[in-house]
Amino acid sequence: MKVNILFVILLMSFQTSSYKIAVLKYQGGGDWYANPTSLPNLVDFCNNNINTNIDKKVDFVDVGSPEIFNYPFIHMTGHGNVVFSQEEAENLKKYLFSGGFLHIDDNYGMDPFIRRELNKIFPNIKLTPIPKNHEIFKQKFYFENGLPKIHEHDGENPIAYGLIHENRIICLYTFQCDLSDGWEDQEIHNNSEEIRLLALKMGANIIQYVFLGNIIK
Repeated sequence: MKVNILFVILLMSFQTSSYKIAVLKYQGGGDWYANPTSLPNLVDFCNNNINTNIDKKVDFVDVGSPEIFNYPFIHMTGHGNVVFSQEEAENLKKYLFSGGFLHIDDNYGMDPFIRRELNKIFPNIKLTPIPKNHEIFKQKFYFENGLPKIHEHDGENPIAYGLIHENRIICLYTFQCDLSDGWEDQEIHNNSEEIRLLALKMGANIIQYVFLGNIIK
């Protein structure tokens, strides 16, 4: 079984030591800073429900910064344009190939841009739909129908895509779902507690899968 050093460190730290996760900053004019309460709420939920020990202070990290390697899990969202320079693309590629994990949540409007940029970084790795019976939907919380629908937008079914490298999901892209809107404080989007809990449970599954289930076979 091939496991890189960064992934081993992440696996060991799941319950034994505190670590941080971050929001990805990017260029192009898209609002990378959207949903500011989402990740802190997800951290609280995970620490209370799946025995993680994640630092409650969520950082922001530039896609081209070497600091990206300090974070085992990076979240990215927004409504609009995304542009990675060649240097940023190489840095993100190195991070993901080294054991890091990127969750991209389309907050409605970023889809054509993020697909373009991911194709630029990974011309030989295509986004692949993740089936409903995948392990990511069967962690602490069971999702029989796969990715839940949090906001309507175009009314299409939500779908989870993955970039897979050496049998490991290195990037999860949640589309037509708006998962991170469901993580935000209730009064921001006026989601019901049922919907918010659904979103938080799916988020916890992602975190748990990244640290405990996403092992290279």
